[in-house]
Amino acid sequence: MEAEFLEWLRSACTNTHPAVTFGIGDDAAVLSPTGSGGLIVTSDMLMDGTDFHVAEHAPERIGRKAVAVNLSDIAAMGAAPSAIFVSVALPRPGALALAKALYRGILKICRDFDVALAGGDTNTWDGPLVISVTACGRPHPKGVLPRSGARPGDAIVVTGEFGGSLLGRHFDFTPRVREVAALWDGFELHAATDVSDGLTLDLHHLATASGCGFEIQAKDVPVSPAAHEQARQDGRSPLEHALADCEDFELILAVPASEIDNLPKTIHGVPLTRIGSFLPDGRTVIVDRDGCVKPCLPAGYQH
Repeated sequence: MEAEFLEWLRSACTNTHPAVTFGIGDDAAVLSPTGSGGLIVTSDMLMDGTDFHVAEHAPERIGRKAVAVNLSDIAAMGAAPSAIFVSVALPRPGALALAKALYRGILKICRDFDVALAGGDTNTWDGPLVISVTACGRPHPKGVLPRSGARPGDAIVVTGEFGGSLLGRHFDFTPRVREVAALWDGFELHAATDVSDGLTLDLHHLATASGCGFEIQAKDVPVSPAAHEQARQDGRSPLEHALADCEDFELILAVPASEIDNLPKTIHGVPLTRIGSFLPDGRTVIVDRDGCVKPCLPAGYQH
């Protein structure tokens, strides 16, 4: 099965990237990253029953998501992705057909973002489907955007909308690679992270790494239509979903106060919204729609 699959994959994998000197077909890949800023590397593992359900979700969407979550991490560093490595543990029944379907989704998103599939591994076993993706990227000429870079007084700016992702958007989201590149090209940014575990939880991670607190304005948090739909189903408020739901894969950015008036309202058609500011102390608060200041506790998916 492996030889047949690898031959199929070689013929299907037509996208290349200048950073990849040797890719699929050798014992290891050879990368030649350009510039002196280093190589950005991230990895994520997704498992049947936790991150997707093979019995319910199309393999092409599963493959796409496995890559997209890694591209989102690359974007959160202000970097541009160049290559991925994919390792899969396939359940034995129907392994070849499942592998091809997964890789159709993988190759499609690789083409969409000009990313090379440079290698990986395949195996079969008696367990559920497991996919591990490692993504490599090139830093922006200005450097990287670490979580630790926010400063007191910086504005908290987010892309897109939040909440209700598990109704379907967690498979079909667009990693904000192009958006962060355009912002980093034209404006000063201090820090970034993507929202995989929940808006308030990931904002806490960023603030803690930066030694800051923060204040959120509840009225300014962009709530998605899916958050309203999920609220109708479970009785929680749309704002609660926006603040705590996982897998939105939007970006949180720390933007200097001097730049905030220069930012556009949208970037590549994606809304940009200021939802608050970083504070000089460790307080983490939210101002509700009535103007009351309340503690903002981290809420989201705890690994």
